[in-house]
Amino acid sequence: MSPSDKPSKPHSDGHADEIATRLLRLVESSDYRPAKPLVLAKRLKIEESDIRLLKQVIKRLIHNGKLAWGPKHLVLRRSAKSASPSPKAPTAPKPTPARAPASNRIDSKRSAPTSRGTTRRPDSSRHESKGVSATRHETRRNESEGIFRRASAGYGFVIPPGAVAGDRSGDVFVPPRKTLDAVSGDRVRVRLSKRRDGDQTKLSGEIIEVLERRTVRFVGTYRERGGFGLVVVDGGAFDSAILVGDAGAKNCRPGEKVVIEMVRFPSVDEQGEAVVVEVLGPRGKPGVDTLSIIHEFGLPGEFPEAALAEARAQAEAFAEDKGKQDRFDFTRQTVITIDPATARDFDDAISLHRLDNGHWQLGVHIADVAHFVPRGSPLDKEAYARGNSVYLPDRVIPMLPEIISNNLASLQPNRRRFTMSVLIEFTENATVIGADWYRGVIKSAQRFNYEEIDDFLVKPEPWREKLTPDVFRLVRDMHTLAMTMRKRRMSRGAIDLVLPDVKIDLDDDGRVVGAHSETYTESHQMIEEFMLAANEAVAQKLVDNKLFLLRRVHEPPSEKKLTDLTEFVRHLGYKCESLQSRFEIKRIVDLSRNKPEQQAVHFAVLRSMQKAAYSPRESGHYALASDAYCHFTSPIRRYPDLVIHRMVADMIDLKRPQSDFDRLGQIGLHCSGTEQRAEQAERELTKLKLLGFFVEKIGMEIDTVVTGVESFGLFAQGIKLPVEGLLHLEHLPIDRYMFDPLAKSLIGHKAGNEFRLGDKLTLKIRTVDLDRREMDFEFLSKLGTYTSTNHETGKTTKRVATKPSQSARPAQSRSNRGSGKNLKPRSSQHRRRR
Repeated sequence: MSPSDKPSKPHSDGHADEIATRLLRLVESSDYRPAKPLVLAKRLKIEESDIRLLKQVIKRLIHNGKLAWGPKHLVLRRSAKSASPSPKAPTAPKPTPARAPASNRIDSKRSAPTSRGTTRRPDSSRHESKGVSATRHETRRNESEGIFRRASAGYGFVIPPGAVAGDRSGDVFVPPRKTLDAVSGDRVRVRLSKRRDGDQTKLSGEIIEVLERRTVRFVGTYRERGGFGLVVVDGGAFDSAILVGDAGAKNCRPGEKVVIEMVRFPSVDEQGEAVVVEVLGPRGKPGVDTLSIIHEFGLPGEFPEAALAEARAQAEAFAEDKGKQDRFDFTRQTVITIDPATARDFDDAISLHRLDNGHWQLGVHIADVAHFVPRGSPLDKEAYARGNSVYLPDRVIPMLPEIISNNLASLQPNRRRFTMSVLIEFTENATVIGADWYRGVIKSAQRFNYEEIDDFLVKPEPWREKLTPDVFRLVRDMHTLAMTMRKRRMSRGAIDLVLPDVKIDLDDDGRVVGAHSETYTESHQMIEEFMLAANEAVAQKLVDNKLFLLRRVHEPPSEKKLTDLTEFVRHLGYKCESLQSRFEIKRIVDLSRNKPEQQAVHFAVLRSMQKAAYSPRESGHYALASDAYCHFTSPIRRYPDLVIHRMVADMIDLKRPQSDFDRLGQIGLHCSGTEQRAEQAERELTKLKLLGFFVEKIGMEIDTVVTGVESFGLFAQGIKLPVEGLLHLEHLPIDRYMFDPLAKSLIGHKAGNEFRLGDKLTLKIRTVDLDRREMDFEFLSKLGTYTSTNHETGKTTKRVATKPSQSARPAQSRSNRGSGKNLKPRSSQHRRRR
């Protein structure tokens, strides 16, 4: 709580009414997101002594129908009721998907598969369409709101507000003919009912209204049929092609990629209609795939002229020696940068030396981007809108114009550059004694890449002749301190997962020509430790000054996720206590390292985790075992870092930083969204390029690892080329399979017919569908012989690889189709940015 906050009044009816008024004003605001009572207390700046009164007020307002409880004890707004959409003339129902062959089926009654599809960026406009109402409705007891996720088979699920990632217990199943005209990502209202699924009763429902469209623009392939123009939308967003108006006005040709804007969304009873707003080029032409993803996700284009003009003005005003008087001069200290060999901007540098008391003083020097991006300027507004840089396989879409990111704020060797510097004092065993921050000016003595540092660590003597004594000593000391820091961080419970990291190689036209593995080496670990230390030190100093700040939060996994993870690990033969304890998770992760089941364990732990996000909430960072953590070290490419830099600058200037909880919450929500959009766009473009590579390789054999297990089959990702596809149940060896969701396994009756997360399989590419972005596999064999070991008793059970002669019968009709979602571990070059 900020010391400037006024204390709450004594408890009284008037005080309760005042809290109720403030609470309703907050909840009814347009940018309100459902939150728990303690979070609301912080937003309203309620004193700790009044929190109990706030909870009483919430209960009273819920009883009076002005608020409502949501899942996970979230507080929701009540809305007003209006009429349902008018009924339409019935049309012939669509045929239901065919069932899998009787020879390959699940023993128990199967539930419908859950969609693993991707989502798209929300459009800033509100789109009025069938099922979209301009007025809010009152939510009845048998109704709910949430985000719709549609499966390619036509059915879908409504995910309630506040749902934990991966926890589907509160999802509402919506049958194909009850989805109205909702598309994945739309916010909808659903009328609830119940359905039987085996021995369980689960929620089912019917969408009665689309409250908010996630987007109204889509990308697809133009085709003509019977004199009409049609567009098959990419990614299977719609069951059928969309009718377009006078496509000739845009000179569309069959086979070209186009951008359409919806006029009428399709439903089970009515065909969709749209207009073509842009032609991207022939399908398959180099670069068109990238343009398709850019438009699909609404990624930023060229910088507006006002932002560019501001950047030019900053360049004209900048002089390397200007501002030296009010900055701490680090130019006499030895400072270096370590980045990927392909890096174009250098925003962090390191210095390190011994103090007179024998302690270490680590200097983390970050480009002073805030100096070149005035608060509220056109440049600042554009950076906020973008939220972050986007790293696509064949291009970068920067957050800031290159005149700043690649020049003014790039810590190039032998150039005076402005920094925000954090000096952290460590003891010999890497205990933090304290930290201070400065506006600084540095001159980098050397630019290293990771490969050079790795070579230095293996063979230091040849480098002694290449480097000055100061630089040689600095690199050696950096390694010593970093490894000590890493050991200490791991001992406090940080969880470090080892996962495959494969990057695709492209030719000059952006086509896939191969791939390579990126190894996370000690050079990466050195920089990661220093960046993590700086981020944590800055966050802690802001907390010590009783300020709200934009944190990088990572919520703990849900109890259900950890229960499932415990059961899975036990199925692998590990005797363990409940994995509700982070130290028990860490023990199992470390115990599985370099064992055959390492990938299975580490994949499962990753899937149990929630996504990190930006928020002023005091939630801590679970994976890093940190109570106070923020992003400070990369303001060139992340707007939240720029927010923190401005707070630090105000502290240096002895000013009170802007520290409004609600404002920081809005920034965090926006930047978390742009970050997710960037990750999805990168994942989808990588997937699209890989599918384009394999479209001419039907029948090719490929070694894979199982990344997902569902009742309808296995999701597997290539080991050498990271493309993901579906191995449907009907294309497994003929058997009668049981789906075990806790063990994440499909288990047959015949020997060797057991498939689980992390298994390595040799598969054959059966089909590739570029429009739906799907690949189907056919089973050939398991890779090698597997063992299941009880790691406490040492007892080992051998699992024999299935032979190719047991492979499945020729392809038959598909059923319960799920759309693929890539599992893409954090790349090594971005791990340091956590």
